[in-house]
Amino acid sequence: MNKTALDQYEEIVTDALKSCPAKLRKSFKTAFIQLMILYMVLPRKINFTQMGRYSYSSEQRFRQLFEREFDWMQFNLLLMRQRFGESVRKAIVIDASYISKSGKKTPYIGKFWSGCASAMKRGLEILGIGIIDIDSRDCMMLRAEQTPDKAYLEKQGKDYNLVDWYLDVLRKYKDRLLGITRYVVADAWFSKAKSVNEACLLGFHVISRLRDDAPCGIHITVYA
Repeated sequence: MNKTALDQYEEIVTDALKSCPAKLRKSFKTAFIQLMILYMVLPRKINFTQMGRYSYSSEQRFRQLFEREFDWMQFNLLLMRQRFGESVRKAIVIDASYISKSGKKTPYIGKFWSGCASAMKRGLEILGIGIIDIDSRDCMMLRAEQTPDKAYLEKQGKDYNLVDWYLDVLRKYKDRLLGITRYVVADAWFSKAKSVNEACLLGFHVISRLRDDAPCGIHITVYA
């Protein structure tokens, strides 16, 4: 019998769950696989209400699923190795993405830079970490971390800013990322002296470019 695309997708998710070092209950695996399929087929907005409406499980079950700790980085690394194999021609890519969001009660809602609009806009932001495979010319997402708002950054100290927070995220996943490659690709926003130098001290090699408005003769000291 010919397998559908969803059947193949379910097999990939199931194999990755089997490879997870942590012991997972059968009920958790069943709900998790159902969740992954819903992400592929749900039209428009994806939330707990929609999940309950388009599945045999209740909305509360999916809420409880997200309350449980799960190592998303490890899960995505397993999927990445299935897709890319053991090729050594890989690079880490990081980029911040603006997400439109209204309201006042959403955690960390604030003003962030939108590259598409070339302006600061109210909403949310995530820092995405992915892996690029040079041979297949493809990229897979490993982790998304929500960027905190201005109030949170100010509480961390007088000189603490977005650069420090982005570096903390790299520091958090340093060992796992360095186990894949030391090369980090980022856009011009990350080509600041502090960002590059601190990343190099962590063991990474940063590949980027200077901003279009960077002054001539700018110098970045890189610590190998």
